[in-house]
Amino acid sequence: MPVSVKAISGAVTVRVLVVDDQTIVVEKLKQLLAGAEGVTVSVETDGSNAVEAALAFRPTVILQDLIMPQVTGLELIAEFRKHDVLRDVPIVILSSMNTPQHKEKSFEMGADDYLVKLPDRIELLARLRYHSASFAKGLERDEAFELLRVSQKNLAIANVELQILSGQDGLTGLANRRRFDESLKKEWQRGCRNGTPLSLLMCDIDHFKKFNDSFGHVEGDLCLKRVAAVLIESLKRPGDLAARYGGEEFALLLPDTDLEGARIVADQCLRHLAYIAIPAPSMGEDGAVVTLSMGVASVVPEEGGSKDDLIRRADRALYDAKHAGRNRVACAPVPDKTAH
Repeated sequence: MPVSVKAISGAVTVRVLVVDDQTIVVEKLKQLLAGAEGVTVSVETDGSNAVEAALAFRPTVILQDLIMPQVTGLELIAEFRKHDVLRDVPIVILSSMNTPQHKEKSFEMGADDYLVKLPDRIELLARLRYHSASFAKGLERDEAFELLRVSQKNLAIANVELQILSGQDGLTGLANRRRFDESLKKEWQRGCRNGTPLSLLMCDIDHFKKFNDSFGHVEGDLCLKRVAAVLIESLKRPGDLAARYGGEEFALLLPDTDLEGARIVADQCLRHLAYIAIPAPSMGEDGAVVTLSMGVASVVPEEGGSKDDLIRRADRALYDAKHAGRNRVACAPVPDKTAH
């Protein structure tokens, strides 16, 4: 049977299998993950026993070394993928090898992510939570898919319908545009009933086209995933929504949040992104890292008001942030209800 992924305080349980023959690295990883809510860690130092350990532990994510004496990391990925219960478990490579060739080969063999030893705690937890959440949603989709398969003869049509209904962006795991539009409509109506504020953050990765052109789509997609993980980590309440709005643009929908509260969330996103420091040498500067520009708008919804106006104001604030030099937050003025 597949692993059971239970919710803990609104978060997905994270079951990490660490496969690494270096005792020092294993102990450091234990320290990094110690005390993290909903995170359980199991360790296997012998690569030849890793598959057996995974079948017994049923991880939601595997964190494994690339170079081990018993078995190579690439061989181990192939072994994991042979088993039905492990085939879709996310595999994150943890290696001291930081070359495009090693990363490319790892992704070709079926790895889902690649980390250079040793990552900082915020980035490590964000990635593990992101991959575990994606795995949990995959299990849910599989269960729903099986029900559809039984009731419908055309499996291909059923799969397409399921993807449309899922509301999830396939690359980042965030809400997709369809789900964002539905959530905005619902939260607007709730704000009208309750007289509570609604805030929207529009976020755009600075110079992403240049980054993508320089490093290719594999690194570009990985960059999008890492930024998405930062955004998820910055949202604390169940009602908050992070969505991929389109391309390298993201949207954060914050119900019951005024402009000041939304600005705090935006600043936190920028701090987290700066902390993990995704290298961006394509910018032509030593030590350049990936940055975000963010536009923030807030309103107390009213009957007859315009959701599109909230989006336009947030977009305008995003433009102001870009125009002012990028890597910053700009806030749209709160509408003056007394103005005629």
